Amino acid sequence: MIKHSRIYTISIILALLAAAAIVFYLSFLKETKEIFIHDNYKKRSDSLRLNVENMIDSKRKSTLGLALTLADHDEKLAEYVKQGTIPEGYYNDLVYTYATNTLYKNIWIQVLDTKGISLYRSWSSYKGDDLSKIREDVRQALQLKKPLMSMSTGQFDISLKSIAPIFQREHFLGLVEVISHFNSITKVLHKAGVESIVVADARFKERLKHPWNKTFIDDYYVSNLTANKKLIDYLSDHGIKNYLNNSYKVENGYLITSYLLMDNNEIKGAFIMFEKLSNISSEGIDEFILRWLLFGIFVIILIVIVGNVGIYYVTIKQKKYYKSIIDSSGNIVLTNDGNTLTDTNKAFFKYFRSYKTLKDFLKEHSCICDFFVNEKGYLQKEMDGVNWVEYLLAHQDQDNKVKMNIEGSYYYFLVSASVISDKPLQIAIILADITEQELYKHELEERTMTDPLTGIKNRRFYESRIQYEIARSCRYEEPLSIIMFDIDHFKQVNDIHGHDVGDKVLIEYTSLISSMLRATDVLCRIGGEEFIIIAPHTSAIDAYKLAEKIRKAVEGAKLILQTTMSFGVTQHKDDEDKDSMFKRADRALYEAKESGRNKVVIG
Repeated sequence: MIKHSRIYTISIILALLAAAAIVFYLSFLKETKEIFIHDNYKKRSDSLRLNVENMIDSKRKSTLGLALTLADHDEKLAEYVKQGTIPEGYYNDLVYTYATNTLYKNIWIQVLDTKGISLYRSWSSYKGDDLSKIREDVRQALQLKKPLMSMSTGQFDISLKSIAPIFQREHFLGLVEVISHFNSITKVLHKAGVESIVVADARFKERLKHPWNKTFIDDYYVSNLTANKKLIDYLSDHGIKNYLNNSYKVENGYLITSYLLMDNNEIKGAFIMFEKLSNISSEGIDEFILRWLLFGIFVIILIVIVGNVGIYYVTIKQKKYYKSIIDSSGNIVLTNDGNTLTDTNKAFFKYFRSYKTLKDFLKEHSCICDFFVNEKGYLQKEMDGVNWVEYLLAHQDQDNKVKMNIEGSYYYFLVSASVISDKPLQIAIILADITEQELYKHELEERTMTDPLTGIKNRRFYESRIQYEIARSCRYEEPLSIIMFDIDHFKQVNDIHGHDVGDKVLIEYTSLISSMLRATDVLCRIGGEEFIIIAPHTSAIDAYKLAEKIRKAVEGAKLILQTTMSFGVTQHKDDEDKDSMFKRADRALYEAKESGRNKVVIG
């Protein structure tokens, strides 16, 4: 009886301790969850500001790439600038193409002469004004004669501006400016569930002589035409100045984040973003719940085994409750014992549709790494000599991305991992789908690296790729050669037959030469009629043979017009940089042209 009484007493004590522990644990979990949620709001706010900053940076670079392309390759533009007049509507087709095929629905193009006088505006017939008197960036561009980017408020709107100098045979003719706005960025944010209002700083109000949007909040001009009217009224009622501080507020069911638009350490305006709390309140909580849930379950089950079976059922109910929360997440949540999957949520089967259960999946695969795509910049099965899970745990301070081929479709995920249990080892892995953002980023990168006329790579791509190939050549002690060439007497083709025929000649012969190259060779257009071939694993003699083969094919092709080409070939030398290698190829090309053209010379 005494023994049974003691067992009963211990059981009661254990039950009371378990009850107290549960009450304390739930209270702790609630308080920690509130702290976590507010910390999550801050992280989300920081993420929104970073996303806007990255999108603005991408847009700056994209518009600068367009400005450089127009300045370097639009030979008609150079002639028109020399004449001091540009046909009205000259860039209408280009602007329409961008509006139809890209996110940039409202690109403006402006052309200035060497004094800063406006010769052409794509969005207005107004011209002839001297912008050097009112714009510091124009004065800098005229003085430096170099490309530059800026953000400013003009007579019409606050916008991003990219300026490129126009040269013809080293003679400075003027400037071409590509102006983009923030509407495409606000649309991307809107698609992600974030409403935004873009405003120009109040001190620029007098400068806005012809604003596209007539809406102001106090003296702050609202730039985006589709801004939410209710949110504009909210900012007006609560004082817009209270939201211009690069921080965030939680008000009226929204996370309100502001991002100051800066240029040369000067405030130009602000992005004010509104995201409903209902869309983000559980964001990131999956890992939080999983970590603390497994710990709590472990403690409770231990108490239950010792003394109280009843608490076991309470624990089971809690486990189901938290499992349902994890299953409601749009992210893939996995647990792993270091080698094999041990559990997953419902979002997993949204991607792996061929499997009904985790058991079905494990019959064919022990790891989702079987679906990883071996591509530079993305997580692989093994990284730095360890498996991908160990690598994730050792690099939690960086963004780790993975590209996966699932049933013939490619997906991109941001991956994070954390240990939720040591004995037995359990690791929580979360995969957040970033496919849309990655595809958009790749699309922008591809545009800035491609020549719009011929469809081959441009000079910017060459500068990046040759550096990589030189490093690889030195590392593996393999030969690397380049072949520089241009079309003989190409200026006469344009002068006699016109630029349209000249463009067709460039397109057709580029296609012919591309068909003669190996998969490892890279053809780039680096000037008007100037091209270069990067030929990895190729000696100067073999590059000479390839150039001679191309020369003969061009001479006999008679595409559009019969023409010939001259070639300069060179092989990379030890301890030689890319500029020196380029100059040697250029000198060899010059020698080929000086000695009669239609020749190949090794330099």
